[in-house]
Amino acid sequence: MFLKSLTILKEKVPNHREYPFSLPFVKNNHVINFFANITFFVGENGSGKSTLLEAIAYQCGFNTAGGGRNNNYYTEASEAALGNYVRLSWLPKITNGFFMRSESFYQFATHVDEICAQDSYGGRSLHRQSHGESFLSLFKYRFGHRGIYLLDEPEAALSPARQLSFLSILKELSGTSQFIIATHSPILLGYPDAQILSFDHSPLSPIKYEDTDHYQITRRFLENRNKMLKELLE
Repeated sequence: MFLKSLTILKEKVPNHREYPFSLPFVKNNHVINFFANITFFVGENGSGKSTLLEAIAYQCGFNTAGGGRNNNYYTEASEAALGNYVRLSWLPKITNGFFMRSESFYQFATHVDEICAQDSYGGRSLHRQSHGESFLSLFKYRFGHRGIYLLDEPEAALSPARQLSFLSILKELSGTSQFIIATHSPILLGYPDAQILSFDHSPLSPIKYEDTDHYQITRRFLENRNKMLKELLE
């Protein structure tokens, strides 16, 4: 594990009432510690998971539109509003890694084609693979050892079976690399011994897999599908 903690520089925040500084996790946390090679960010939409992930990517020097240090392209979704207001503590510091944004993956795939870097992703254009296949090609061929990998909702294009395949990739790489993953997937969250940080709790706090809304709601639905649908739809 390389990234040990993140400090929110509250003394530098210009206006605590403006987004993203108004987010509860910004107001109610000072230091966020990482205790495992795999950390999941969980919480409702708008709770700040992606915002914090972007800030980490910014401080790592990765392209916040998606990519690593050498991927130079821009999209409108690439601003890291919190980037200058966090400090990362490393032991040791590394520069290898990648920031994956599901929402701008199409633009990243176009960038790969433009710089003729298909060989780094299995030898085929990411655009010539299905959405799910291209995600797995990224995980298989671009991710390596001794890196930090920041993933924003990697399950977006993955079927349940492909999510299980992704867990196998995590297992293969987690011994020498660190992953921080924002997700809504109860399958991914089930990875053994991962640290799960809930953005629905203030301050941020570790939570057990079985205590996440993702697990509890999914389990209730699968066990009582007809009852839940009746309550929702009638």
